[in-house]
Amino acid sequence: MDNQLVWQERFNIGIDFIDDEHKKLFGILNRMFMYEDHEVKSQWACQEGIKYFKDHALKHFTEEEQYMASINYRNFETHRRLHDGFRKKTLPALEAELEQTKYSMESVSHFLGVCAGWLIGHTLTEDLAIAGKTVSKWDKLMPEDEQAAMKHVITRLVFELFQLDAKLVSESYGGEKFGKGIYYRMVYGTGGDEKWEIILVLEEKLVLNTVGVLMGMQSDGVNVMMVNASRYVAQQFTSRIREIFPSFGSYGLLDENLLDYEQFHAIFDGQNPQYSLLFDTGEGYFAYCIIAPHLLKNVGEIHIRTENAMSEVKKYIDNNKEDNRNKILVADDSAFMRKAMDELLGKDYNVTQADSGLSVIRSITLSRPDLILLDYDMPVCNGFQALEMIRSEKEFKDIPVIFLTGRADKETVEKILPLNSEAYILKSLPPEQIKAAISNYFKRRNKKNT
Repeated sequence: MDNQLVWQERFNIGIDFIDDEHKKLFGILNRMFMYEDHEVKSQWACQEGIKYFKDHALKHFTEEEQYMASINYRNFETHRRLHDGFRKKTLPALEAELEQTKYSMESVSHFLGVCAGWLIGHTLTEDLAIAGKTVSKWDKLMPEDEQAAMKHVITRLVFELFQLDAKLVSESYGGEKFGKGIYYRMVYGTGGDEKWEIILVLEEKLVLNTVGVLMGMQSDGVNVMMVNASRYVAQQFTSRIREIFPSFGSYGLLDENLLDYEQFHAIFDGQNPQYSLLFDTGEGYFAYCIIAPHLLKNVGEIHIRTENAMSEVKKYIDNNKEDNRNKILVADDSAFMRKAMDELLGKDYNVTQADSGLSVIRSITLSRPDLILLDYDMPVCNGFQALEMIRSEKEFKDIPVIFLTGRADKETVEKILPLNSEAYILKSLPPEQIKAAISNYFKRRNKKNT
C-alpha cells in the first residue's frame, strides 16, 4: 500500500537519544504499514511488529521520564500521565481488539492509525515541550488522583441516575463536535474574582433516551420541558460531585448559560481545561469539562433566571433547530483562515472547524461532514497525512475532500492526486471564486445523485 510514516526534520526535538528512539518507533510502524495489505503475512508480521513496537515504546517512555526527572522538567507529571494513558489503556485496548478479531485488516489499520496519530501528535507537542520549543496543551490538568476520582464519580453517578455504563473515550477532550448537542454552562464562585466554569455537553439523543424516557415523552427532538429538566439534572449531578470534592464545596452557582457550538468552542481556543472528559454511554455521548479560574467573557449567551427560564429555553431551542444544510469541515491551523471561511460559507452551509490534522480525525469520528476543506500545511500531521488516515479507514474513505492550499507546485499536486481528493483550491483566489468552486462541487454531486 502507499501509506508511509516518513520521518521529518520537524520531528527532531534536539535531544539525541530521544530523537533516535522516535526514529526507531516511526520505522517500526512504517514496516508494519508495508505488510498491512498482505493477509498471509499480516498476522505474523503484526504480532511481531506490535511486540517490537511495544517493547521500544515502553523502554523509550522509561528513558524519557528519567531524563525529564533529571532536568526537573516542570510538566513531568503531566507528561508521565500521557505516557501512562497510552501504555496502560490505549495499547492494551488495541491489542485486545486485534486478538478478538484475529488480526483482521480493519483492526490492523485501526492499530496503525491510532499509534501513528498518537506518536506524531505526542512528538510534535509534548515532546517538543521538553526542549522548550512549544507549550504543553495539558499542563493545567488537575492532579492525577483527583482526575481518576472524577472519572470514577461521574461513571458511578451516570449508572445511578440512568442505569447506563459510561465508558471513558478521552481524558483530553478538545471541544470537538459530536452530533447535535446541548451546551450547558454553570458558573460557580464565592462572589469574588475566582470562578469555575463547569460545562456539560449532552448529545441530543442522550437527552431523549434518558430524561425524555424518564418523563414519558416520545419525541424526535428535545423540547422546552426536556431541556429544563436536563438543566436541573445537570445541577444535581454537579452538586453531588461538589459534595465529594472539597475544592468545589465552597462555591455557589452564580450563573448558568446555554451556549451555541461556536461560543462553546471559543472556550477551548484560548484556555486550558482542568478536566476535559468525554464519555460514551451507549445511548449517546456527553462531555464534562471544567475551566478555571476565570469566566469567558462572551456576548450572546442565554442568561437564565427564574423569571425568564421558560421563554429563554424556548428561544434557545428555536435558534438551534436541526441544521439540514450541507456540513463542511474547515481544517486549517490558521484561526484567521478558519474565521474567513466561516464568514464566507456560514450563511449557506453548516460550517465546523478543526485546527490540525489530528483534530480532523477526531471531528469526523464524532460528526461526519459532507465535505472537508483541508489545508495542506498544518502542524502535528499535515493535510497529506490527514488524508492518508481518512482514506485508510473504511468508514471515512468516501468522505469528499478538497484541498484548500497556498501550494500549487508540481510535487504537491502529484502527492495529492493519488489520494482521491475532489480538487484543490488555491487560497490566493478571490473569495467569490472559492465559494463558487464549492457551490459547483455540491451541484455536481447533487446532479450525480439524482
